[in-house]
Amino acid sequence: MIAADRNVSLKEYEKVSKYKDLGIEIQKMWHLKTTVILVVIGALGMIKRKSEDHMKQIPGNPCLQELQKILLNVTAHLLRRVLSM
Repeated sequence: MIAADRNVSLKEYEKVSKYKDLGIEIQKMWHLKTTVILVVIGALGMIKRKSEDHMKQIPGNPCLQELQKILLNVTAHLLRRVLSM
């Protein structure tokens, strides 16, 4: 499911600023070149169109659909726990 959900866009912006700072800190501490690869998946599996391009940059060829399935299972588990209280 690909969408331009406003919440996903907001989280994407938050993650960029958070992890960019972390990347800079790692570069300074370990003298390594870092790259922030942004993949944000919403709680219901929503992603932005460019996420597929970002996933291609990650070594090991991870599957975006598998990540969405994992996320949906975690969301369902959390909902079951909260609703059973």
